[in-house]
Amino acid sequence: MADVKQLIGDFYRVAAGRDFQRDVNFRVLSISPGGTTTTFNEDDLVYARAAALPSRAITNVEARYMGLNFNLPGTATYPGSQGYQLTFFNDANNNIRQKFEDWTRDTFNDANSTGNYFTPSQSSTIDLVQLDKQMNRVAQYQLVGVSIREVGAINYDFGNGTGQIVSFPVSLAYHYFVRKQVS
Repeated sequence: MADVKQLIGDFYRVAAGRDFQRDVNFRVLSISPGGTTTTFNEDDLVYARAAALPSRAITNVEARYMGLNFNLPGTATYPGSQGYQLTFFNDANNNIRQKFEDWTRDTFNDANSTGNYFTPSQSSTIDLVQLDKQMNRVAQYQLVGVSIREVGAINYDFGNGTGQIVSFPVSLAYHYFVRKQVS
């Protein structure tokens, strides 16, 4: 028998006290592309439909000694940082998608093979917030060194469409993230 009781009553007591984070209690607060001319404001970010809180991992460094593997902590990595994805509802006039398309053209313009494909600065960020049920900030994360990778397709279906709102994915890369202090 386990030394720690984890009965239904214990689960209920703890769950009632702490509650649960819900999949709708998350927002994209801002996107600041840094040196590019593309700007996103609070009106644009209303259309952010889905995102994920990014992950952070510590690499494993194996040290072998006398036939034993000792697993030591190494450096931090950010799995998925090369293709962080956000999904946006597409507004009727295609304004938000065009901002992302403009960002890709500013990064690299294939018409003249020029662009701002430099190392993204610390001012190129995305701010994400977790919210409680009263829409107060619980946590805030800032992705640093953000740059555009892909503006995904929009799918239309004339034959079987039901008038659903269309959305499109955007893939971005970032260097690392920090958790910001919530007051």
